[in-house]
Amino acid sequence: MNRQNFSGRNSTRGSAAVVALVAITVLVGLCGAMLMIASRSNSEGGVAVNHHQATAVAQAGLNEALLKVAAGQTAEAEVGSEGAPASFGGGTYWVTVDAGDEACTVRAFADVRGEQENLEALLTGGGQDIYDHALFAGNTSGDPLYNLKLGGKNAQADQVTGDVYSGGNVLVTGTASVAGTIRADGTITGASGETGVTQPIPDLMAMDYANTADFKVASLFTTATYKSNALGGKAYQVPEANPAHIFRKNPNDRLSDINATVKNDYFLEDPYEPVHSDSGSTGADACPITISGVGGEPGVNGNQKVYYIDGNLWIHNKNVFSFKIVNDSASGVQVSFVVKGNIYFSDNVFYKNTAEDGVAFIAMKDSVVADSGNIYFGDPVFGTLEQMHAFMYAENNFIDKNLNAAGSAKVAVYGNMTAGNKVDIQRDFGTAHSKLTVNYDGRISNGDLKMPGLPGSGAGDDGAWTFQAMHRIGRP
Repeated sequence: MNRQNFSGRNSTRGSAAVVALVAITVLVGLCGAMLMIASRSNSEGGVAVNHHQATAVAQAGLNEALLKVAAGQTAEAEVGSEGAPASFGGGTYWVTVDAGDEACTVRAFADVRGEQENLEALLTGGGQDIYDHALFAGNTSGDPLYNLKLGGKNAQADQVTGDVYSGGNVLVTGTASVAGTIRADGTITGASGETGVTQPIPDLMAMDYANTADFKVASLFTTATYKSNALGGKAYQVPEANPAHIFRKNPNDRLSDINATVKNDYFLEDPYEPVHSDSGSTGADACPITISGVGGEPGVNGNQKVYYIDGNLWIHNKNVFSFKIVNDSASGVQVSFVVKGNIYFSDNVFYKNTAEDGVAFIAMKDSVVADSGNIYFGDPVFGTLEQMHAFMYAENNFIDKNLNAAGSAKVAVYGNMTAGNKVDIQRDFGTAHSKLTVNYDGRISNGDLKMPGLPGSGAGDDGAWTFQAMHRIGRP
């Protein structure tokens, strides 16, 4: 019998099976590795996408904040918080702003599906704004011939304590003096200072006072009644509990004044307080004005509020020389009057508490009224204006009405005189000169006085900000 030896063939078949098994194992391993690589690649790609998105969200938040800081809206530049971030671009973010006197740090923190990006921008202060000046004239009209004038001789020489800025030129004549730095975009004649300097002006439009003000005076007068009062004549007035009770509208004993204007005229005077004349113009017997809801007065709290007037505002009374907003609070009174029209100062304004009180007067332009956005000061007929304790800003011009010898021989400002366009001082008549004294009040600039609703300058609350650097940072 012949025997066949299958040992070689069986061995080959076994070896092939082992090779196939090994090959299958290798292929499975390779497939697994490839799947792992593909999965990891997709995962890494997703992480990269998420990180890029987080960077974009952080950059967007940072850019938005920088624009607001540049517009003087430092408080509004902050967004959300770590515990309550804002949503954007498929992720979340929050922004912090740390603004000091000389530097401002803006930080944006973003998160997109677990990927984080944190950016920081550093800005440094450069320049001043209107709250840093005793006299400020932005010259927005671009008049190359504009001169901010200071003059007079000896006892009638103008005296300014504080910095002066002109977007045009500065002309100092006689023995007028400035105890501060004079800056001008144009020339400085008769004194030393810095030329070729530009300064930002406030962005009143961005403030949107018609909607954001605490009290819209014209609306509060819709239920006014026409009454006589010891302050003079008959006028429209509102109840004492109404925060607008501190104004009288269109009094008929001042028809020559109100008939000369286009819009309604509101006079700052309180019909619910006794009339005092203060004939010596010292403030010792000033006619009082009380704010609603404060110190036992009826009505809502009218302190630390913005009063918006669509019309003209007058500080002018035939029976009164001086007015004073009074309050017994240790923290004083701080109110801002924003006027879409003109402001006329013919009588004195005093503080009761010179350390804590503050009153701001802001005149805005009305696009349909050519003569608007101005502050007129002085009474050329009676010469009763001698002292103005206030922070004053005219979007258009600050204009002196002392044009003849019947006008005030001297006017002292305790606060500032600022204008977006011109401080137009024409106080020479014959050989005489009406003296202007400006004593700068730096409480707003140094942070000691918090006034409601003041506009920031066009480039930062503390003056112009200069961008220095941006870099990534860690989480707080």
